[in-house]
Formats: sequence, structure tokens, C-alpha cells
Amino acid sequence: MKELDPGAVQAFVLVAELKSFTRAAEALGTTQSAVSLKIRRLEQELGRRLLERTPRLVRLSPDGALFLEPARSLVAAHQAALGAFGLERRRLVVGISHHVIGAELPLLLRRMSGADPGLVIEMHVAASREVIEGLDGGALDAAIVLRHDAGRRGGDVVLREAFGWMGAPDFEHRPGEPLRLATQAEPCGVRRMAVSALDEAGIAWTEVFVGGGVATIGAAVSAGVAVAALGRRVAPADAVDLGPRLGLPALPSLDVVIHSSLTDPRARASLRALAAAIRATAR
Repeated sequence: MKELDPGAVQAFVLVAELKSFTRAAEALGTTQSAVSLKIRRLEQELGRRLLERTPRLVRLSPDGALFLEPARSLVAAHQAALGAFGLERRRLVVGISHHVIGAELPLLLRRMSGADPGLVIEMHVAASREVIEGLDGGALDAAIVLRHDAGRRGGDVVLREAFGWMGAPDFEHRPGEPLRLATQAEPCGVRRMAVSALDEAGIAWTEVFVGGGVATIGAAVSAGVAVAALGRRVAPADAVDLGPRLGLPALPSLDVVIHSSLTDPRARASLRALAAAIRATAR
């Protein structure tokens, strides 16, 4: 009977979900070459090609697609076996900026849970300023926010978020009328960034929709109700950057940063998996 290395199977699952050897290595706290070696040995053991690799793309082969769900079950069973004699429960309280997280939330939660099945995740989604205040006040273990200025130093940069004036391809704007905006409720650094850019450019605007997160703002964008300043990574898949077409000022890119003083290896591993999953959503 063939015996599979659970670590190699876990590496395969991570690469399949994150679509990147680099991101999988980050989540595991190892190197890309080590992940490649694990998967190559797994493929040799199975006698099947599981992943198709190109310089720009990693995707499942037909055999890999068949193997993915059993592989997930094997990893889960292995983790359950390791915790059979009692797994210490650990609560991790994470605050995330509204503008950092989008439709990929299920993937992020899967990765955090997969990194540590004994982890109880408490997640708060709010404006970056509120998240930082929660961290400073001791209510949060970690904060994942947009860095709007140099006022808050330190932290680990997850990625550089590119912003655009996102709207539906058929969005209609009549010359001479104020630009219809969908924004996040105050306080919101992205809202402030957007309206300041319009004011400085002398472009009239009006708020027609105030959302409670990127999902609601994205819905207004997809419906053609308004234009919104959004990170391209979290904008609706059907949205386009209308800035050039409408003559709108360019928006700056902002760093997405993790702030945490945690030293617990388990918690650090979970944050590392979360950061890798967020990087994997960049497109």
C-alpha cells in the first residue's frame, strides 16, 4: 500500500487553493523550492501529474482536480488525529479594514482554519482607523489595514493595493452633472482620499450611495448606480476603471499592512497563512 506524506498533501492543497507555489511557501513558513520538492515527490508516489505549471500560472491537472477533495479530507483527518488527545483552543481576534477584504473571505477563513484547527477566529471588519484603535486598546490581537499616511510606522507589508475609479462598463455620466459616488460611511480614509482628489481637480461630485463595506459598495457599482474608489483587487469582477474615460484624477496605491505584537508561534503561523491568502487574491 502506498503511503502519502501528509505534509506533501498539505502543500499540494495550499498550492491548489492559492494558485501559487510562492504563496503556499509563505503560508507554510518554508521556501518555494521545498514546496516544489514535496509536490514533485507526491506526484512520483501517485504516478500522476497533479499540477500544470507555466511561468505565470499554476493550475490543477485533470488528475489534480480529482485528487483535491480527497487531499483536503486527508489533511483534515491528519489534523484531527494530532488533536485526538485534546487540542488547546486558541482565540485569535483580528481586525480587518473594510477596503482590504472582498469576496475572497471564505478562502481566507479556510486558510486560517486549515493552519490551526484548534484556532477560534474572531474577526472584526471596520474602517482602518477603528481597527488600529482596537489594536492599541488591547481589543485586537492583530490589525490588517491600509496605510494612508506615515503616521503609523512598522508592520509587515502584505501587498501594494492599486486603487481606481471603479464602475460598471455601461455607467452613464452626463457632462456638467456632478459625479455620482458610492462611498464608505465615515470615518473612512479611502473616502477622504477620493473626495480630496476630486476637490483638488475641481470635479463636482455627489454621494448617491453610502455602503457598509466593500460588498455593498461593489453592488452599487455593478448596478451602475455610481462610481467608487476601490482597490482593483476587491472590486467586482465586472467593474472597470472609469478614471481615464471620465477624466478623473489618478488615485494613489496604498500598502496593506499587518500590525501585531504576537509572539505565540501558533498565532504567528495563522497570521502568516492569512497574509499569504490575501496576497493570492491580487490580480
